[in-house]
Amino acid sequence: MTTVSIAHTPHGVKQWHLESLGLLAGNTMNPKQNLTTEIMPLRFSAWTPIENKYLNKQLFQERVRLISHWFDLWTDKQRKQFLHWILMKCNKSQLKFAETWFVENIPVTKVDFTSLLPRFISLYIFSFLSPKDLCAAAQVNWHWKFLTEQDCLWMPKCIRFGWFLLYTPAQNEYSAWKQHYIACAIEMDYLTPREATEMYGTLNEHNTETEEQMERLHDKYLRKIMREKLALYRKQSFKARPPWVSGTWSSGFLKSGFQPNTSQIIHDQTELPAALLQMKKGISFPNNTLSKQISEAAKFVPRSGMATKKQLVLGPLKTAPKRKNVAGCSSYPVLPHRHCWAVSQRCINWAHPAQPHPPEPHLVLISSNVSAYEIIVDSVMPGVVPVVYEHSGTTLESLFYYIEKALDGRTAKTIGILSDGDSRGINLLQGYRISAKNLLKPEVREFWEKLGSCVTSQEEPGYVDIFVPLAASEAGMEILSQLSSLTGVLFRAPTGIVTGSYQHILSEWLGNQKEDPPPSIYFTEVKLQTWLRWTELLEDALKVIRKKLRPYFCDLQKHVSGKIIGQIMFDTMNWSEVQDNRKVAQALTDGLVALSRGNNENPLEFLSSFLRRKNSKNKKCQSPVSFTGSNPEASLAASQKSGKLQEDAAEKRKCFVRELLISERNYVRSLEIVRDVYVKPLNAALASNRAILSYASVQTMFSDILNILQLNRWFLDELRQRLDEWSPAQNLGDVFIKFCKQLQTYTNFYNNYAVILKTIDKCRETIPLFRAFLKRHDRTVTTNMRSLQELLLCPSKRFEEYVTLLYALRLHSPPEHTDCENLITAIKQIKQYKDYLDQLKLNVGRADQILKTQRIIQGCPPLLKADRYLIRTQDVTQLSCCSEKVSIPYRLYEHIHDLSLFLFNDILVISWRSISYKPFEWTPKTTHQFLEVVPLSQLIVEDILDSKYIKNAFLLRGPTCQLICSTEEDDDKFIWLSALHRAISCSIEENDNYFCSKSPAEALRRDLQKKDKILATSAACGKSLAALHMAMLPKKRQR
Repeated sequence: MTTVSIAHTPHGVKQWHLESLGLLAGNTMNPKQNLTTEIMPLRFSAWTPIENKYLNKQLFQERVRLISHWFDLWTDKQRKQFLHWILMKCNKSQLKFAETWFVENIPVTKVDFTSLLPRFISLYIFSFLSPKDLCAAAQVNWHWKFLTEQDCLWMPKCIRFGWFLLYTPAQNEYSAWKQHYIACAIEMDYLTPREATEMYGTLNEHNTETEEQMERLHDKYLRKIMREKLALYRKQSFKARPPWVSGTWSSGFLKSGFQPNTSQIIHDQTELPAALLQMKKGISFPNNTLSKQISEAAKFVPRSGMATKKQLVLGPLKTAPKRKNVAGCSSYPVLPHRHCWAVSQRCINWAHPAQPHPPEPHLVLISSNVSAYEIIVDSVMPGVVPVVYEHSGTTLESLFYYIEKALDGRTAKTIGILSDGDSRGINLLQGYRISAKNLLKPEVREFWEKLGSCVTSQEEPGYVDIFVPLAASEAGMEILSQLSSLTGVLFRAPTGIVTGSYQHILSEWLGNQKEDPPPSIYFTEVKLQTWLRWTELLEDALKVIRKKLRPYFCDLQKHVSGKIIGQIMFDTMNWSEVQDNRKVAQALTDGLVALSRGNNENPLEFLSSFLRRKNSKNKKCQSPVSFTGSNPEASLAASQKSGKLQEDAAEKRKCFVRELLISERNYVRSLEIVRDVYVKPLNAALASNRAILSYASVQTMFSDILNILQLNRWFLDELRQRLDEWSPAQNLGDVFIKFCKQLQTYTNFYNNYAVILKTIDKCRETIPLFRAFLKRHDRTVTTNMRSLQELLLCPSKRFEEYVTLLYALRLHSPPEHTDCENLITAIKQIKQYKDYLDQLKLNVGRADQILKTQRIIQGCPPLLKADRYLIRTQDVTQLSCCSEKVSIPYRLYEHIHDLSLFLFNDILVISWRSISYKPFEWTPKTTHQFLEVVPLSQLIVEDILDSKYIKNAFLLRGPTCQLICSTEEDDDKFIWLSALHRAISCSIEENDNYFCSKSPAEALRRDLQKKDKILATSAACGKSLAALHMAMLPKKRQR
């Protein structure tokens, strides 16, 4: 017999497993064990014994531990794959064992008892439910609907009230008794006086046959009228009831205080017929005790509430003798709960038709100072009277007038007040913060006393609910106690901690915890939650805005305060004193600057001598009113109206020329600051071999601005010379015309403006000396607290002043003056150049917009190009047709991606759009991934008609891509296709003009292609736009 060598047999078990069994060659064993091992029969491998049960069991346990060890190290995916593989290997008995284990160890928590229990047991359980609950259970699913509408459940309920079905339902007829119950409950016949007499024997005297016949006729007529009124009441109830309510009084919505006031509506719309009054007056019922009890009890009906009115109607019925009905129980058939209030209200209206008494409503005051108060107004529940008042401009008397007008002489069950405030007070109105300090003021105390009188009395206690967390502090509790003692009404407030938002509304409230919380009385829960979310979002946004705008508001406050101080000084001082003070301040500034440059032992003597020298050099000239303010047109109108002396046209013209001269002098001084403060020191450092900047950098920054300075110095000299020789016949327009001929200097500056700013920024970042130089000279007294970049803005603002002053000169120049034509020409040229500057500003903004678009699209190629600008951005969804073999109206589409379309004047950029949210943030992050760039001249747009399966869709077809896109709204598609159609037409025309300038043959070929292109594009876009336009017409008319 061959001996198996276990030591050399390859296997997959670890060495320590074999050593534990003593099967390795290195392990010492006695000869008998070795012989037994060698002759032991094996199975499936060289080391699995089947006869030695001990070794087999031990080896099995070792393998189980090994697999368990591996199972612990595996991932969840690997474990699932292993379990799936193991279960696939099991036979039916083993799978049955696993199923039994799962049933025993994992109990079922949610199960439909009707699917497990037999049907007769399920029907027995449903038999304990009321008809309303059975109707509610029928809405769970189709199986429950089938069970709860069985005749064995509804037949006893119909027989209990004596409602028998007039026929025997067929075998296949379904829910016949339920429909009969509903029909009988809706068209219930009430007992007339005669029927009550016959049933209970309340009439003792015998009537004649004529009287009995008259009574039968009137009873029949009365039954008909009552049926009509019940049908109308049912119709009005369905109108007043929201569609989401199930119709049962067990629903939480009806429990929260919703009781539609339909009885008053029915009484107003259907007046009491005259036949009933004639019946009551013309026919005598000497022994009709039931009618007398109802009539006399109705005369003394108090206005307390529903309980007294129910007792009025049901009281005589309770005192009537009992009888057994068909079902065998001795109980009088009671009306369903939903009809009790209507019947009682009708009895009251019949007794007192001129004095209807509707139920007390709930009233809520909503301040306009509450964030997103429109949403909270929309969330007010039916049956609650909302009163929205303006926070600013409203007094306590006017607020109480609004309350009285809303209540219309009634008292309210509860009154809610929703306004701003904290745990120490209520910001009820602007200027009226209700706190413990001012609560006892006469006007405040009178308001709260009047408000307490509008709430129901102590017999039916009402509440005043204040949606401000006053109950969260001792000061707020003191306010609530004082208000309760003043008014005699219970005040409730939330006890939550103030968080800055309105989340404290949902916290616990001070008062009876068994009742419904006040928010559920006044507002719908879903809309209230939406409003709370929006208020949180608004407050978070306002925090960020306040943080970012705080420095701007501080600067604006300083600016406004400076203007106010200046206006006060201007009102208290005349203009000559202001000019003198300005000159003195300027002279003192120049003296202090000169004093700071040198080291003088006696600064006072130096300053006095400097002021004497400056006074002798300066010429005294009268300064006119400043006209070139921030708003030139308004200043012009103000200067024309403020002139008290009726000066002639020549004097006014001279004033404007003087203003032009002064403003030009200030402008030249601003340019000289650039030369003296920046250019001269940099050139001096360059000449002294201690250069801060290179010669090329200095020339790049300041050469153009120095040329502008030279031009405007010449212009200033010309103006000064004309003003020195001024006469009414003096001309000024020719000087402007000469100036306009040299505007190329300004053009060179604006062409290099971006390069100048980039050079300044680059030198400031890379050269520490220049950075220190700018830090030393920027925003100093010498530069009028302006930086170098702000000084370079002066030329662009100057042309606005030129236009305003030239219009003023033209306005005050007589038509026969020789300068009129020159002024008109100068105005035209200056205005054209101003338009050119505005276009440059627009191009810079467009370039920034293109660069911003290029940055937000990942992987986007360079988009910046001359004469390219962004027209519109549209978010769409990309769709894919499931099968093109199907007819177009029946094609199905599936959503593939979200896309963003960026429409430029010559191209269309398409990108994938993805939205992701981050923790603790409201707004999502939108990322764009570049997909395609399509030239508009090669783009074809086709409309996709709306069908049952697709809306607002269109097809974009380019040279390399084809996309089916869809917008969310009809308006978006209409606006997008109109903009796209116009951009494609303009792009085709521009390309045609370009190729026409190249060669006539190419122009002819392009013309043919253009016709085909326009036909294809117009056929698609035109149909779509026409269809959308026709669809939008009703909406636009509604708007």
